[in-house]
Amino acid sequence: MSAIDEVKQKTDIIEIISQQVTLTKAGRTFRGLCPFHSEKHPSFYVYPEQQSWHCFGCNNGGDVFSFIMKKQNMDFGEALKHLAQRVGVVIPSRFEPGVESEEKQKLYQINQAAALYFQGLLNSPAGKEAQGYLRERGFSAKTITDFQLGFSANSWEGLKKHLTDKGYTQSQLSAAGLIVEKEDGKSHDRFRNKLMFPISDSRGRIIGFGARVLDDSLPKYVNSPQTPVFDKSGSLYGINLAKDAIREQDLAVIVEGYMDVITAHQNGFSNVVASMGTSVTEKQVGTLKRMTKNITLALDADAAGEEAMLRGVGFENSLGAEVKVVILPEGKDPDDVIKQDAQAWPKLLDEALPVVDFTFDMVTSGLDLNTARGKSSARDKLLPIIDQIKDIVRKSHYLQKLGRLIEVGERNLEADLARIRARRTRFQAAKPEPEAAAQLNPLLSNPVEEYCLALLLQHPELKGSDEGLLPEYFENSENREIFIAWRQSAKIESLKEALDPATHEHLDALLAKKLGGTKIGPKYTECALRLRERYLRSLAKKIEAVLALEAESGGEADLAKLKEEWIGVTTQLGEVFAQQSRRRQRG
Repeated sequence: MSAIDEVKQKTDIIEIISQQVTLTKAGRTFRGLCPFHSEKHPSFYVYPEQQSWHCFGCNNGGDVFSFIMKKQNMDFGEALKHLAQRVGVVIPSRFEPGVESEEKQKLYQINQAAALYFQGLLNSPAGKEAQGYLRERGFSAKTITDFQLGFSANSWEGLKKHLTDKGYTQSQLSAAGLIVEKEDGKSHDRFRNKLMFPISDSRGRIIGFGARVLDDSLPKYVNSPQTPVFDKSGSLYGINLAKDAIREQDLAVIVEGYMDVITAHQNGFSNVVASMGTSVTEKQVGTLKRMTKNITLALDADAAGEEAMLRGVGFENSLGAEVKVVILPEGKDPDDVIKQDAQAWPKLLDEALPVVDFTFDMVTSGLDLNTARGKSSARDKLLPIIDQIKDIVRKSHYLQKLGRLIEVGERNLEADLARIRARRTRFQAAKPEPEAAAQLNPLLSNPVEEYCLALLLQHPELKGSDEGLLPEYFENSENREIFIAWRQSAKIESLKEALDPATHEHLDALLAKKLGGTKIGPKYTECALRLRERYLRSLAKKIEAVLALEAESGGEADLAKLKEEWIGVTTQLGEVFAQQSRRRQRG
């Protein structure tokens, strides 16, 4: 039995949750006021037989691990350690949060040595041009020191020679991304004649570097490549210096570039971090989620619009709070705004719009809402975004807002939403074929989940076929963590680095599971549909149980809302059954 399974077996979810929530017996369940949103009547239920919980007010749920992760702002490894200590389970040292492999420790050391080398060069005659550039940008000596800014000389092997003289090997320098290896076996420094920006993790360890040219050559900025300690899509520049302020102010501001962060911090706005010119990712939001649920995007108009349209609501669902967007003056970035008038910055933050309102403005600004065509276009662009919102109250608010804009009743828009969901559904459902069914042997405690994950992990060609599979379909937190990391990882090789060490044993078992090499696509479709059906059936039963309890007790729960939700769930189940029927007819 794995350490995770042993912790689950010895943990009583009622005991854990009752320490945070006042629970009362309700039939075969327990209920109380949800600890994750404000409510007067209990909509939070705990199911001891399934060792799970669900809130019908904010539509959150999961197992005991997910409850601790959400309530204590912990990652999976931290929640595992917390629960293990309670029930007396010893977690192997390789699973301990914060315990790093020898390889990673060496890479942190190499990066630190490189940063010191670059700092020394900045303060030498060779760094004169870089020093002048920093003076022109108005950066103080303290700021330069705080951010450990440096300079890479116009030399092919300066850093390489410096570090090998200190005892580091060429393979270690290559693993850290500090040198480039050629096919002929030769190598040279990756960064030459550039202003250097060390990138640290939240614990202050240098994980990589950003670099800026000092002339007009392109590209203007380059970064370290992907390494065992550096993943640009999961890193935030300045997080090591911003984390305390983020917690104190209960707000994180995400900008795009290094200069934006440095200027903000120098002017006292220390809760600012940068996505380093890339799209904001769920992994970055996940890092900030441990410090605050309040995130504001201060990106240029195009980038902010893209984030709002593609990921904004997803971030909100993950955070359980609104994401806001700063409207920057045209042609200016945060660096420009703060330098011109530092007092304008907090005003812009105060005036930031919720991301969905920002999206409304962005979509409708180019439409003539006095015409049928303009109204239809607004509906077609905004309804799919509204559909992503999990919070029922907020979803209703934006449906009403859209209805007022295009002069259409809310009921009609709800009907349109149902049609959108039906068109978007891409499952080709059926009961598992005999061959696939034979493969669905228990791996740990949830065979369908594990089999589905094993298919995805072992067959990269399925990467673009997961649109219908959602994290909430995975009941076990470790499976959910692996699925989320799989979605965010470009290659299977980088997946392990994105996961907490506590899940590595489970991941290895999934990768080693024998699946058979035929009909992979149909097998995956079958499993994905089974997970969706199981999730919807479970949710429908839970709603039915609550409705029955309230009817018996004369409770004051919002029965109308619950009935509406039940109808929505059963409608989706009907879609699943229809797909199963079509599949059977096709043979």
